[in-house]
Amino acid sequence: MRRLEGKVALVTGAARGIGEAIARAFINEGTSVYLSDINDELGINTAKKLGSFAKYVHLDVRNEQDWKSVIQSIASSHGGIDILVNNAGITGFESGDLVHDPENASLEAWRSVHQTNLDGVFLGCKYAIKAMRARGSGSIINISSRSGLIGIPGAAAYASSKAAVRNHTKSVALYCAEQGLRIRCNSIHPAAILTPMWEPMLGNGPDREARMAEVVSDTPLRRFGLPEEVAALAVLLASDEATYMTGTELNIDGGILAGSVASPSVGDA
Repeated sequence: MRRLEGKVALVTGAARGIGEAIARAFINEGTSVYLSDINDELGINTAKKLGSFAKYVHLDVRNEQDWKSVIQSIASSHGGIDILVNNAGITGFESGDLVHDPENASLEAWRSVHQTNLDGVFLGCKYAIKAMRARGSGSIINISSRSGLIGIPGAAAYASSKAAVRNHTKSVALYCAEQGLRIRCNSIHPAAILTPMWEPMLGNGPDREARMAEVVSDTPLRRFGLPEEVAALAVLLASDEATYMTGTELNIDGGILAGSVASPSVGDA
């Protein structure tokens, strides 16, 4: 039997990148997956590509009514929801506003990042708990970031929002335990994962490989992580193999948080 056989999942920000990889991995393990995004055209095409176990729904994670409608629709069709992955997020640089340091970032830019990255997670957890009560159990997986564990001077709002996701994950985990609910909540903290968001920086020119090497030069494993590697952790956290894990944070960063870059010794193979 596949590891997530018969379960029902909602993955936000699933039109591409990490969200798409998680949706694909869940489907491969027997899950019916609702992919959500605000890029409807891309989301619909992704769902079609993933096959009959995938369905696309429009969901702006900043909008509470969207959450109510989507969760209610899934619950009406399936009696509840087993897995929620709060993956949707922004860096703040998407709009072309490149000023995100603590001194010069605008309040508008600060609030915009938190509205998606933090408010969206808060709303997702809130309505997932309500829907999972009907199941008697569930797994909430919040995608945070390595940036939520350290300071990022040039992306203060993003780092702050991801740190808040880390902490809220623990609050949700404890709340569910206090309520006697078998609803677990954990966070995943990726570092540099090779997703479409990196493409503008890396380009397709002859210097692409050099650019990639530069970006991961301080990573002990000296490479980008892959969306599929993040998805593997999500499968674990969603599965019944991890029923004693809640309030936990899993780092997937190629060894960065271990402390320092690993330099091969002379004579190493």
